Amino acid sequence: MRIYAISDIHLDYKVNRQWLNELSRQEYINDILIIAGDITSDIKLLEYVFKELKNCFSEVLYVPGNHDLWVMDNNKITSIGKFYKIIELAENNGVVTKPYTYKNLSIIPIFGWYDYSFQKQTVNISGVWMDYHACRWPDNFDEYDVCNFFTEFNVSNGNMNIKNDFIISYSHFLPRIDIMPFFIPPKYRELYCVLGSSVIEEQIRKLRSNIHVYGHSHVNLSDFRDSTLYINNAYGYPYETKICAKKLVMIHEV
Repeated sequence: MRIYAISDIHLDYKVNRQWLNELSRQEYINDILIIAGDITSDIKLLEYVFKELKNCFSEVLYVPGNHDLWVMDNNKITSIGKFYKIIELAENNGVVTKPYTYKNLSIIPIFGWYDYSFQKQTVNISGVWMDYHACRWPDNFDEYDVCNFFTEFNVSNGNMNIKNDFIISYSHFLPRIDIMPFFIPPKYRELYCVLGSSVIEEQIRKLRSNIHVYGHSHVNLSDFRDSTLYINNAYGYPYETKICAKKLVMIHEV
């Protein structure tokens, strides 16, 4: 059984949906797919994607990304309400959002958000970062409260108590900023404040993850830090051809 990973497939783009349409329905039927967030903000399209991926893989494991929690087309629901709706939708379609164990392997989701622990919030970020306009949180919630909500969700669901011989964890958001490559231009480093949270790294240390899969940055990477292999295999936007490989990557085999 092979474990594959991908993130940020952004199937709101027609050209990206072509990837799903062309995905083999036979080659991966005994394998597992980890998808580390950002499929679509459209809940109906999300359900369609769940069904299609389940036709391709034995198991599909998923955490929502920030784009998945956008609610700009629905003024009756908060992004937390949509989160719970997505979790229910995944369960109803056989997509796993809880820890998954197969023999001596456990694969564990880490839900999260960003909390400016990588960098202070920049002055210009609110004008260009869509989450500030497309997400809606309960009254008096800020990014710290959102991050704490997901951290507590991980704990209350027992995600942090799993022990096994081999641990793969996965999150949408980055757990540490030193996995961003040195070649990132200064103008894009203003986005570092919204890339993730050091709290996710603390959870990875507690789990003693052998591999951690993450998304969000759209910068493909495979590198070791503190005995953990960090892997980003974002599919990315259609124009991101230099920093995204735009294909599945096998990260483990049992």
